[in-house]
Amino acid sequence: MTHVLRKTRLLLRPAGPALRRCAGLLAVALAAPACRPDQVEHLKDHKRIGIEAENWEVKRIMPADLLHATRWAGDSLTVTADSLLRRTLARELAAGGVARAAAFCRPETYHFVDSLAGVLKATARRVSARPRNPADQALLPASALAPPDTARTVTRESQEVFFYQRPIVLNNAVCLRCHGAVGQDISSADYAFIKRRYPQDQATGYRLGQPMGAWQLSLRRDGVAEFWTMKTRKKWHEHKLPKLF
Repeated sequence: MTHVLRKTRLLLRPAGPALRRCAGLLAVALAAPACRPDQVEHLKDHKRIGIEAENWEVKRIMPADLLHATRWAGDSLTVTADSLLRRTLARELAAGGVARAAAFCRPETYHFVDSLAGVLKATARRVSARPRNPADQALLPASALAPPDTARTVTRESQEVFFYQRPIVLNNAVCLRCHGAVGQDISSADYAFIKRRYPQDQATGYRLGQPMGAWQLSLRRDGVAEFWTMKTRKKWHEHKLPKLF
């Protein structure tokens, strides 16, 4: 009788970890055949979840990556600024001619462009060997401007600063109203206004397709690194231009 009671006590002991695992596996195995395809809940937004999971992966940014990011950031800012300049000048020329539009020919000062530069931690300026404003004078070697559609200068100036340069090309006939040939593209009255506003003006006599100067950007390392991270992880979206009309 004592032997039977001991055996009973053993059977009544709580199941151990191994036994509980076996029981769990058995329950899953028994339940699986009962699930029909229409009862399976598929994971929603699996592509987005996959991208998010990849973004959590720590990635080392190499020096070459930072140079690539500098070019991407420079192109993004300058192309945006050029597009906004063309639209703004078309609006202002239609509203009041050269006298009205002249004040808007500095896209680096536009609020939208300045805000984008702040996001990229960049300082932007436009320079020329033949500037309208003497403050924008700069010596630009021919090698930095040709071929104008693809020429880029991207360097690391120091541990914390990167440099970007891209040619400014006169590729819009609207620009000839202020920068073309005097007496042909620029009326005498408009040129007189330009000379009163900019007595040391040199920015005339250009033709379509001719380089006029260059965009120059100074970018901080932390801004470049952040842009590279956002660009490669598909989190960067080109800023939508403001509505002008």
